[in-house]
Parts: sequence; C-alpha cells; structure tokens
Amino acid sequence: MDKKLVMAMAMALGISATAFAANPFSDLPAGHWAYGAVAKLAVAGVVDGYPDGTFKGDKTMTRYEMAQIVAKALAKGAIGADDKLVSEFADELDNLGVRVAKLEKNTDNVAITGEVQMSYRNDNGAATGKGSESDLRTRLWFTGEVNDNWHYTAMLENHQYFGGRNESGDSDTDFQRAFLDGNIGAVNLKAGRYDEFLADGNLYDNPVDGIKAQVPLGHASYLQAAWGKLADVNNLGNMNDESVGDKFWTSELGGDIGNLHLVATYTKADHLTFLDGADNKIWTAGAGYTAGKLGVNAMYLRGSNDYADARNWDKDGWVAGLTYGGAESDKPGSWGLLATYYDQSASTVIDHTMDGNWDAFIPGDNGVTNGFKGWKVGGNLTLAKNMVAEVDYYDLKGKAGDQNGKHARTLWSQFVVTF
Repeated sequence: MDKKLVMAMAMALGISATAFAANPFSDLPAGHWAYGAVAKLAVAGVVDGYPDGTFKGDKTMTRYEMAQIVAKALAKGAIGADDKLVSEFADELDNLGVRVAKLEKNTDNVAITGEVQMSYRNDNGAATGKGSESDLRTRLWFTGEVNDNWHYTAMLENHQYFGGRNESGDSDTDFQRAFLDGNIGAVNLKAGRYDEFLADGNLYDNPVDGIKAQVPLGHASYLQAAWGKLADVNNLGNMNDESVGDKFWTSELGGDIGNLHLVATYTKADHLTFLDGADNKIWTAGAGYTAGKLGVNAMYLRGSNDYADARNWDKDGWVAGLTYGGAESDKPGSWGLLATYYDQSASTVIDHTMDGNWDAFIPGDNGVTNGFKGWKVGGNLTLAKNMVAEVDYYDLKGKAGDQNGKHARTLWSQFVVTF
C-alpha cells in the first residue's frame, strides 16, 4: 500500500491541515501535496517517521503498518469505531490489542430475530370452572458466532398478561435462554440454559440448566444424553421446592428407516413432579411415520414414582396422533390439521407441552387422581408471510380417583408473528 494513498485517505477523513506546521520529515518538502496532512498526522501522533528523520512516502506499506496508523487514528479520535478502515483492518487491530476492533468485527456475526405471540384461552368444565386469559409474549433471540464450530444463543422473553377488557395486568421479563452449542470432533454439545423437549413434550417441555451431548451412530441414527436441573420452576408451581429445580438426567436413542422415525428415552428426575416422591423414572418408546402430508405417531410411556408405587397406581401411559400438512411461516396460505389422544398416568409426566389443563387431574394434598386422558383437535394457517394463526380444543378428564368424570375443556388460540 503506497503512503500517498494513505495521505489521500487521511484528507478524505477530514484530518488534513494547512502547511503552517513545522516540517516533521526531511524528505517531505513544504510544497508537497500531502505536506499539510502529514504534518497534522505527525503532530497528532498518528504517523511516525523512520529513525533517520525521513517519512519515505513512496515506500509500500504492509497491512500491519497501516493497522498501526488506523489504531492511532482511532485512539486520537480522528476516526470513529464505525469507520470502514476499522472493519477492514479488524484482524490486525485485534492482534494489536485494540478492543473496539474485535467488537466491531463480531457485530457482523450477531443475528437478532424475534417472535411475538398473542394468545387467548377459554376454560370451562366441572374440573376447572369457567375462566379466560389473554397473553402477549415477546421473544428476542441473539445468536452469535464464536468460531466456525461454536455458536452462542440467548433469548429475552417478556410477558404481558391482560386481566380484562382494556385492562393491563402483570408483566415480567426473563432471560430465558443462554447457551453454547457446537461440536468437538463427532460429538455435538449444548451447554447452558436451553429448552429441553422430552418425549415429544409429553414428558417435559421447559428450560433446563444443563449439558447435552449427541453422537451420530451411522446413517440417520443417534445417541444423546443430558444432565442438569430444571430451571423454570415458576411454571411448575406443584414442585416441592419452588426456589430451585432439582437434578435430572436423560438419554435418548433414535433413528430413521425411510419415512419411519423410531425413538426411545429414559429419564430420571429427583423431587420434581407433583407426586411427593424422590425417585422418578420414566421410560418411553415412540414411532412416527409420514406419507406425503399425512403423519401418524404413537408413544408408550411407563413411569415409576415412590408416591404412586405406594398406592399401587397405574404406571402406564400412551399418546397417539394424526397430522395433515402444517402451516409454514414462509409460505402464505399453507395450513395443517392435527388430532391427538392422551392417556397418561401421573408418573409419566413432569410438565406437559400441551395448552390444555392436564394438571387439573393431579394429586393435590388429598391425592385425588392418577393422571389424565382425553383428546385434542386443532388447525393452523399462515395468513401472510411470518404470520401464523392456530386454534386448538382440548377435552380432558381424570384417569382414576374421585373426580367423578369431571371434564376440563380448553379453547386455545394464538397468533404468532416472527421477524
């Protein structure tokens, strides 16, 4: 890079000066076109000459030498951190220890996306009584590249609960996700606060503080395991300790054979469920098959818990579902239908993914019923790009106990905007 070009850029940046300053270099005459700019830069401490008192303006510069000039100009306030020179020489500035260069470089590696969900639910039935609730949930996702193999993800979530017509209720903002994911060799890793979706959500769907590892076993098959503790205990008001989640660990083996997907899981959780037992173990085995737009899935669950075992309660559960199509946010007019039947004993669920009132049929202080059963039907539609609407209806009742066939019916609707 020719120093004449450097001086031209210096003047373009507005840091040139008149020729009234003392001549700083013996080989730069006062009548030279770059004299004013060089004098100003020298006085400001942005450029230095050689030990013999010369500037050597016709000598080609290295990128490292140019980075030194940019760093000094940045430090003196001659240019700003958002200047193109800073991003152009970001790597060299990093090596020089210029922190802002690293910040500006990484800004290009951070992606911000968001989701706004407006929902309304209406509950009725003898098990729950009548009631309604509306909610506005906003999520901002921050994803940054650490290097070619590792990424960082964080998510900030805000809830606005509307207590009635034109009435704003409580609101809260939480840092819900913060985790690293990447790979070491063939092992894919995730660590931090992330969402754990166990057994298609029939067992658990909520954040955890943990670490997960997945290893591919061959064509379309994998083995994974995770360990940690439940994080979002506020959504689990039936937990024994509402201040901190307890430990869990889980393993999963899955794979595909053509259009058939098979998966088996084992989960052990301590002091977590609504059942007053310390040793919760849940096994699941599931299968799903797709044929064009049609999907069929089924899952068997078996749970063990001190509380349920002492009462000789049913330990089994099963879930079966049908899906057709599905709304895709980037395809306006796309739509889908779904139907699911549930029959789950209390020891096969920790925090279900459904929006129905499954927890209306759990043991309270008087130990009323062993789980729930019932069905769900729903549909979704992409109204416009990145705008999806969904409506679901649940009709649930208790499996056993003194609920006397009481139902919990829920009409759930939501409108989701992504950006």
